[in-house]
Amino acid sequence: MKKILLMVGCLFMVVGCACSNDKAADAVEKYLNDYKGLNNQVLEDIDELVENEDLTDKGRETYREVLKRQYRDLVYTIENEDYDGDTAEVTVKITVYDLYKAQKDASEYLKNHQDEFLTDGEYDNDLYMEYKLEQMKNMNDTVQYNIVFHVTKTDGKWYVEQPSDEVLEKIHGVYNYDEDQDKFIKS
Repeated sequence: MKKILLMVGCLFMVVGCACSNDKAADAVEKYLNDYKGLNNQVLEDIDELVENEDLTDKGRETYREVLKRQYRDLVYTIENEDYDGDTAEVTVKITVYDLYKAQKDASEYLKNHQDEFLTDGEYDNDLYMEYKLEQMKNMNDTVQYNIVFHVTKTDGKWYVEQPSDEVLEKIHGVYNYDEDQDKFIKS
């Protein structure tokens, strides 16, 4: 599952979105709305990611559902725009499902219930992955993050620069906030 988390960070690697607008925040809104609206590029990236994972057919379908739900239900508000010529920082508060917690809880469950993930007396990773993905699919707890997007104006259009892995993990809800308690607000 660790591999899946890392791959999610690569999902939707569009460097930015060009918007004919006057504000950097408009480019960030377009970027996030592409996730929420499950635009064609997002759907293609989801399919590519899911197909490259070592999952059962049921696991792939569940994982696809998890990602679509996460993006569709993402909530955000623009908190601040700070301009410096043709560059800007746009601060956004996002709320996403806490998939990190779902994965952490599933891992803890495995430690205490290993016998539930055996087939013919042997550990069956497929059983565990299906369990973990179901936990992610059913997660209703949310987490909020403040994210700073870097935006650049080129030829009169604002573009969102490629977000860091940390930012992408926050958008995907898999950021390990246990390592940095001061950077999130849990709800």
